Amino acid sequence: MGLYDFTFYDLIRRNALTFGDRPAWMEATDGRSVSFREFKQHVDRLACGLQRAGIAHGQRIAVLGKNSLEYFMLYGAAAALGAVVLPVNWRLSAEEVTFNINDGGAVMLMASAEYQPLVDGIREKLETVKAFFNLEPDRGGYDDFNTLLDAGASPDPVEVHGSDGLVIIHTAAVAGRPRGALLSHTNAVCANLCLNLCFSLTERDVHLNLLPLFHVGGLFMATASFHAGALNINMAKFDAAAAVDLIMRHDVSVMFDFSPILSSLLDEAEKSGKHISALQSVLGIDTPETIERYQKATGGTFYCLYGQTETSALATLGRYDDRPGAAGRIIPLADVRLEDEDGRPVAAGQTGEICVRGPMVFKGYWNLPEDTEEAFRHGWHHTGDMGRFDEEGYLWYAGRKPDKELIKPGGENVYPAEVEKAILAHPDVEEAVVFGVPDPKWKEGIKAVCRLREGATLAPADLTRFVGSRIASYKKPQYVQFVDELPRTAGGGIDRAKVKALYGGEQAPASGGS
Repeated sequence: MGLYDFTFYDLIRRNALTFGDRPAWMEATDGRSVSFREFKQHVDRLACGLQRAGIAHGQRIAVLGKNSLEYFMLYGAAAALGAVVLPVNWRLSAEEVTFNINDGGAVMLMASAEYQPLVDGIREKLETVKAFFNLEPDRGGYDDFNTLLDAGASPDPVEVHGSDGLVIIHTAAVAGRPRGALLSHTNAVCANLCLNLCFSLTERDVHLNLLPLFHVGGLFMATASFHAGALNINMAKFDAAAAVDLIMRHDVSVMFDFSPILSSLLDEAEKSGKHISALQSVLGIDTPETIERYQKATGGTFYCLYGQTETSALATLGRYDDRPGAAGRIIPLADVRLEDEDGRPVAAGQTGEICVRGPMVFKGYWNLPEDTEEAFRHGWHHTGDMGRFDEEGYLWYAGRKPDKELIKPGGENVYPAEVEKAILAHPDVEEAVVFGVPDPKWKEGIKAVCRLREGATLAPADLTRFVGSRIASYKKPQYVQFVDELPRTAGGGIDRAKVKALYGGEQAPASGGS
């Protein structure tokens, strides 16, 4: 560590001294709890075990499992060694899991017992993994997690800088290939500080950790709460009834929301007669109806935002009531401007590509220098998203650029090209166009409009199941429509804009395909 560095492990060390015996993390399932001082002790022992197992600065450790104390400890232990965590989305297919692990070049894989059968099925395809460990102590068929904790009390010192990588999070598959976004210690610390400032988080707060730690929102909301000395209460799997009980019993004050989490909590509270009035701050993306219902029921504040993995989850943030429909104003540690197609800034009221620079911007795409160079052109990170600023500096999101269309069901990122590729693998499908449509549950749903091969017949639900067998289930279309012809452009290609205009109205779900 240099004179001006501050890493995630430095934060753990600082909090052990600052908050000592205050509770840092609690598991909702079994009630396990550790203080900030105990958390550092666990992290030091795990870092020692990883080091004795051969993990060195810059090497990647893949992890596949639900949120847990051990999962969060792994981030801290890797940070102490300068290693990089490669969290894998457990909703992905075996083929997608294989790609992400190989792409990151992980030398170690920690997997919970639940996902070890999947790993066993792809083990021979994992090109760089040399060691397999259980993520849960005393559970699973791999080397036991506890053996790492028994290797010693603390690791040999390693020089780690704030600019070093902390985590690689694979983004949605643009052009059919996921890209690993490398985020640094400084990215994490800056995200923490912005979230803490916006929420005024202190050690008196309690965060309900609902979002997965492979998601930038889940990870940095957990680290921000930790940074502030707040208690993280972890739910390995979301359950509305259990969450309402936790909010009541532990005065949970803050959480990150993607639709339909918040509406499920409100429904459960009304049904059970229980209250969630302690939940005074919610950050995320949801429908106006749900947001206003939450604020009326609790007197709390909903915060809207714009951000992506590449900007450490944040670029703008603000209270919903300040400007309903907007994504807030620029956060303190980011510079945001909107550009036209020639890279020139546009005036307030005009729409342009959202570009970001500052310590929130990621280090680049893993092993993709050309993609990184393209994204960072003109000294700004180009997000591929469109927006406009009003006269008071509020950002209004205007969707993806036409060449980078993105669908966000329940907060996940899905590129149409990836879904179309899976659909076209079906022998009965000749052509397909995939796009996002309004969805009452997920806020945005996935629709596929397809033309079948001559003489072929296919049920929408059968196509949906086929797609779900090839890529992650959350990427399969909720809505499928077969047509005789797709509109064409003057050049003979499919007119995607016209397809969306014709078939993007009120939807009927694919029977049996949700």
